[in-house]
Amino acid sequence: MPCTPHNSPVSSPAPHGHTPVARYHHARLAFGDRVLWDDLDLTIEPGEWIAVLGPNGSGKTSFLRTLLRQYPLDSGTLEVTDAVGYIPQQHADDADAMAMRGRDLVGFGVDGGAWGFGLRGRARRRALVDDALRQVGAEKYATAPLGVLSGGEQQRLRVAQALTGDPRLLLCDEPLASLDPANQQLVVELIDARRRDANTAVVFVTHEINPVLPYVDRVLYLVGGQFRIGPPDEVMTTGTLSELYGSDIEVIRVGGRLLVVGGEYGHHCMGDTHTDGAA
Repeated sequence: MPCTPHNSPVSSPAPHGHTPVARYHHARLAFGDRVLWDDLDLTIEPGEWIAVLGPNGSGKTSFLRTLLRQYPLDSGTLEVTDAVGYIPQQHADDADAMAMRGRDLVGFGVDGGAWGFGLRGRARRRALVDDALRQVGAEKYATAPLGVLSGGEQQRLRVAQALTGDPRLLLCDEPLASLDPANQQLVVELIDARRRDANTAVVFVTHEINPVLPYVDRVLYLVGGQFRIGPPDEVMTTGTLSELYGSDIEVIRVGGRLLVVGGEYGHHCMGDTHTDGAA
């Protein structure tokens, strides 16, 4: 699929299923005079992994918030499944939570559902939590205080929390932030296992594509009100990124990893995993 020009429609779905989990049609999102994207056409298919890349403030987190129905579009339409799971960032200060156990954190994913009260509701909640813990191999963390768990162990529990609703679409907001490479790989493999086992689509916001590069079907790159959508080999190129940034950007492949040098990109997408802010 050719890399699409700025703000032109994109409608080539990945061959993973029949009923899309989300579809943008001529979508526009802006905050005042600041346009994050305009005329965005994007269909997300079951089992597809889309990486959302771009510099700070480009709109990566805002893109997730439209899928969560937290931000309405300024124009255009968005259809999205009701079965959405969400994995947030790992924050270093989360380890201060000594009073909360692992299963308490996972249970927050169930509490949004209307299971009612009484013994049947509690039994249903426990069953969902136990199943989610099993899916990510986190049974041994169920009764442990969060404060004694490592960042990778905590993030494993957040993956479990997102799976309690049996999502068709899994939204991941910088889930590798603050994690060392070994734990990054662990979290990526857990997410990919869910994708393969349940044909769940993954939308993965990140500053660093290398940990997920082998898994990604398409990249949505946002910068300065512009966007590109396509396979990594077509979006993550010297020509495409130089055009987007309006300056010289060089993309080099070294040992299966992408190295991006030059301009603003060079200091934010090579291991820097700070948050994207409100936009």
